[in-house]
Amino acid sequence: MMVMTAKVSTLSSRLRALTTMSQLQQTQAQVIKLGLETDPLILSALLTAATRSPSGCLTHAQSIFSSASTDNVYHCNIMIRAYASSLFPLRGLHVYNRMRRREVRHDNFTYSFVLKACAAAFRALDDGGADSEHWRALLAAKGFELHASIFKSGFCYDHFIHNLLIHMYAQCGSVRFARKVFDEMVDRNVHTWNIMISACDQAGDFDSSDQLFNSMPARNVVSWNTLLARYVRLCDVEAAERVLDEMPIRDSVSWNTIIALYVHTKDYDRALGLFREMQAAGVDPTEVTMISILGACAETGALEVGREIHQTLRLKQSRIEGYLGNALVDMYAKCGEMSSARRVFNELKMKHIACWNAMIVGLAVHGYSEEALKLFAAMDTSPHEATPNRITFMGVLTACSHKGLVEEGRGFFRRMTSEYSIRPDFKHYGCMVDLLSRSGQLSEAFHLIQEASLDTKAPLWRTLLGSCRIHSNVELADECFNQLSGCLTDGDYVLLSNIYAEAERWDDVQRVRNAMIDSKVAKQSGYSNFQPANAG
Repeated sequence: MMVMTAKVSTLSSRLRALTTMSQLQQTQAQVIKLGLETDPLILSALLTAATRSPSGCLTHAQSIFSSASTDNVYHCNIMIRAYASSLFPLRGLHVYNRMRRREVRHDNFTYSFVLKACAAAFRALDDGGADSEHWRALLAAKGFELHASIFKSGFCYDHFIHNLLIHMYAQCGSVRFARKVFDEMVDRNVHTWNIMISACDQAGDFDSSDQLFNSMPARNVVSWNTLLARYVRLCDVEAAERVLDEMPIRDSVSWNTIIALYVHTKDYDRALGLFREMQAAGVDPTEVTMISILGACAETGALEVGREIHQTLRLKQSRIEGYLGNALVDMYAKCGEMSSARRVFNELKMKHIACWNAMIVGLAVHGYSEEALKLFAAMDTSPHEATPNRITFMGVLTACSHKGLVEEGRGFFRRMTSEYSIRPDFKHYGCMVDLLSRSGQLSEAFHLIQEASLDTKAPLWRTLLGSCRIHSNVELADECFNQLSGCLTDGDYVLLSNIYAEAERWDDVQRVRNAMIDSKVAKQSGYSNFQPANAG
C-alpha cells in the first residue's frame, strides 16, 4: 500500500512538471501500465497537465475526462476552467449541467469557473446566426439560474464569486443586475470597482462610469486600462493616447490595448511600429499581443513579421490553439501562403468556425476552389466540428464563382437558407450574381437581384450591366440601367453607351450621351500615374 502511494505521489509530481504533450503521453502510458488511470489524484494531475501546460491539448484532456468512470468535483472544475478560457466556453456549461444531473457536489471553484464560462459563451455568440437571440435568452436565463444556485448553496458571501457575478451580468448585457450586486456588496476591492466601471462602459453609460472612476478609493493599472479600453471601443485614438500618456504605470495590457486600437482603425503601420517599441522597452508580448500583430500582418501582407512571430512561438514551445491558432491561419491565408496556413490548420486539435472560415475563404480567394469545397465538405460531415455561418458560405460561393460551378453554387445558396437559416446578405448575392453572370445565366441573375431583400442593390445591377456587355445582351442592359435610376454614375452611362455602340445602335448611343449631359453627370477624366524619368 505504501509503495503504491509513493508511486502515485511520484507520478503526480512528474505530471505537474511536464512541459510537452509527448512527455504527458509517455507518463500517461506508465500510469496505465501501473493500473493507476482511475486514481483521483493521478486523474487530476493528468487533466491539469493537458489543460494548463504551454503545449497542452484540450481534446486530449476531454478524452481523459470522458473515460473517467466516476464524476469528481475537482476533475469537473478543471474541465470547466479549461473550456471557459478556450474558444468553446459552451462546453464548460455542458460539464456543469452534467454535474447537476449526476448530483455531483459543487464548490466555490465550480461556480467561479462556470460563471466565467457563461460570460465567455455570451461574448462569443455569432451575431450572424438566425438563432443568436435564442442563445442570448438561454444564456441570460442560465446566468440567473447560477446566481440562484450560488445563493442557495451559501456562496453568496464569497468576494471572488461576487466579482464574477458582476462580470457575468455585464457580459450578458444585464448591467442593471450587475449594479445591483455591486451596490449590495459591503466590502469592495479595486477589482470590483474595475469590473463595474467596465460594465458601465460596455453599456455606453459613461456618466456612471466616470462617477465610479472618480469615487474609487484606490486605483491600479487595471483601472487605467479599463478607461483606456473605453476609448478603444469608441475608436477615439487621440483620447486613448492621452490616457496612455497620463498613466502612472503601464503593463502589457496597456500596450496590447493601444496596438489593438491601431489594428481596429486599420492603422497597421503604427500597430507594427508600437509592437517594435514594446519589444525595445523590454515588455514581453503576450498571446493577445501576438494575435493583434498577426491581424496587422494579415491586412498589410507583412508575411515575414508573421513568420517571425510563428518561429518565436515554436522556439518557446507555446501552445498554438484557439485564437492564436486562428490568427496564424488567417495571417498565412491572407498573405497567400496557403501551404503554411494548411500546415497550421492541420496541427490544430480543436478548430473554431473562424479557423475553418479563414482556411475556406483563403483557398477560395487564391483560386484553390476544389480544395475549399472539399474542406467545407469535411467540416459539414463531421458532427463534432463547427457549424457553417454566413462567412463560411461566402467562401464556398466564392469558390463556386471562381470555378464556374453553377449547380453547386445554386445548391449551397439554397442550403444556406433552408438548412442553416442564414439570411443571405449583399456579399452572398454578389457571389451568386457573379457566378450566374459568368456562365451566361443573365436572366436568372436578373430575377435573383429583383427578389433579393436588400437595402441597396445598385452594385449588383452594375455587375449584371457589365456582364450584359460581355454577353451582348442589349435588352437586359436596358433593364439593368433602368433599375439604377436615381443612383446612376458616369460609368453607368458610359457602359450602356458602349453596349449600344458594339451593337451598332448609334441612335441609342447618342440618346444616352444626351441623357448624360441633360442629367449633368460629368464624365471623370482619365489620368495616369506614369512619371517620366528626369532627363537632367
